[in-house]
Amino acid sequence: MSIADQSPEYIRAISPYVPGKPITELAREMGLAEASIVKLASNENPLGMSPKAKAAVAAAIDGIERYPDNFALTHALAERCGVNVAQIVLGNGSNDILELAARAFLGPNRSAVFSAHAFAVYQLATTATGAECVVAPAKNYAHDLAAMKAAIRPDTRIVWLANPNNPTGTFLPYGDIEDFITSIRSDILVVLDEAYNEYLPLSERFDTLAWVRQFPNVLITRTFSKIYGLAGLRIGYGVGSQAVVDLLNRVRQPFNVNNLALAAAAASLDDQVFLTDSFELNARGMAQILAGLKKLGLESLPAYGNFITFKIADAAGVNRRLLKQGVIVRPLAGYNMPDYLRVTIGLEHENARFLDALEHATHG
Repeated sequence: MSIADQSPEYIRAISPYVPGKPITELAREMGLAEASIVKLASNENPLGMSPKAKAAVAAAIDGIERYPDNFALTHALAERCGVNVAQIVLGNGSNDILELAARAFLGPNRSAVFSAHAFAVYQLATTATGAECVVAPAKNYAHDLAAMKAAIRPDTRIVWLANPNNPTGTFLPYGDIEDFITSIRSDILVVLDEAYNEYLPLSERFDTLAWVRQFPNVLITRTFSKIYGLAGLRIGYGVGSQAVVDLLNRVRQPFNVNNLALAAAAASLDDQVFLTDSFELNARGMAQILAGLKKLGLESLPAYGNFITFKIADAAGVNRRLLKQGVIVRPLAGYNMPDYLRVTIGLEHENARFLDALEHATHG
């Protein structure tokens, strides 16, 4: 018997998360120059980070020998979200908040419900606690709230719900979500993952933070990795009732967010020009890629984030041929979507490069 056999069986059963292929890795594999590669796989902001965030990071270097102080960011977030500071929890990316919720509410002999084709971390976070994953069938690759409600069991303690959803890009009307929350047991934590909230069209936006004041069992998670462009600094946050946030803080690692991330996030909140530029760039890029896919006769799923998921014959082969051309997108076989690829919205020339490479990969 090896030392690895001493780990709980549910830990050994986990399949590690596979991130989007890094540019440096593809360069090594294909012998390509890094500068020639276009990465549209990980839903990153092609504009990078806010100029204000860059300046804040540079200034924060001088205090890097000190342990982090999250006072400024938590107070800024509390004011913006209309809650008190005790209702804000910071994480090493919003993934960290998901892990904290799982640790605080799940364990052996408990279960969590989420939809098919939902974010992979829900399964990872649930399984790592020894709890059981209950996967509800999706409808047209989107969350089916009726199916999710039917999947709830007496031992269910968390429902994971992403809106918009990753990797499909689909979106649920807020009225339907509110009806769902009110219809299930109040002792179930509803984790509403809003990583792509800032990319929603203005006509679709809604103050979900009001639900935190209305429903003590709702936890909303958001991130600075997407529209704010801070994916490499790893910072996100959760907003919930004081009782829920208190439990998350009990299992949270001390100083789980570093000084540079705190400074960049606080500065990013105040850069409305950058957020507007990022939103508008995404809207233009979305239209550009959708038009290109239509020209190629390819169908795509409804897209509400900063990426498009599209159906294509021989998706695995097309992905390999794209990689040979120095274009990285995300294959979705791991999400039980073997006939789909996901492409992040990039800069105009990156989108054009992708569409040209895709045409060659399918017809060349």
